[in-house]
Amino acid sequence: MAGDHSAADRSGGRPRDAHIDAAVTASTLELLDEVGYLGISLGEVARRAGTSRPAIYRRWPGRAALVLAAVESRLDTPSPPDTGCTLCDIGDSFTVFLAAYRTIRPEVFGALYSECIRDPELHRWYLRAVIEPSRRAVRETLVRAVERGDLRSDVDVEQLLDVIASFAHYRALFGRHLSDEGAEQVIETLCRGAAVDFDALLAHSEALEREHRDSGGAHHVTIEQPPPGRAAS
Repeated sequence: MAGDHSAADRSGGRPRDAHIDAAVTASTLELLDEVGYLGISLGEVARRAGTSRPAIYRRWPGRAALVLAAVESRLDTPSPPDTGCTLCDIGDSFTVFLAAYRTIRPEVFGALYSECIRDPELHRWYLRAVIEPSRRAVRETLVRAVERGDLRSDVDVEQLLDVIASFAHYRALFGRHLSDEGAEQVIETLCRGAAVDFDALLAHSEALEREHRDSGGAHHVTIEQPPPGRAAS
């Protein structure tokens, strides 16, 4: 978690005030929303949080670490669902992550990464805080799908995760977030190749969608079948 990387924790300093941590994190996220990464200054973060620059430096060694901690707190998404519907669960788990990911301005990720790449510790932290959550959101669902026999046993789950996650991060690095519709297309393309019987999975997903709609239940992501003669986009 974010606190594991603070300067105070590494140096064995005095116990931290959780209220200051929360105020600084909230102020950092607020500023990211307003001005992006390059507009962040520790002085302004301190002013908004009602603390001081030295108090921030006792917790985080600089702007990149501070922003990473704040971003990590926002991308800490819930565990994936397990409804027994493979397409529903993959879609839901990925879009839950995307909903959190899209709360960060897309240009933040490229600017932040350019600073983190020069420091091995920050680089590892960036991968863990920004890249891994999208993989974690879907990994458990894919593993369950293989165990259930919905996906082929020879499927390389880690490779599928690379492809799914890369779409989200690639789009953000070039200034726009992946949409829910785009996510559905990515998942459909991958599942058509990885599924033992994609048509059966699709039929199951559509049946559950109708059931939820008829009963007024929660919406699940569905993947539409393309018209006859038209390839999936």
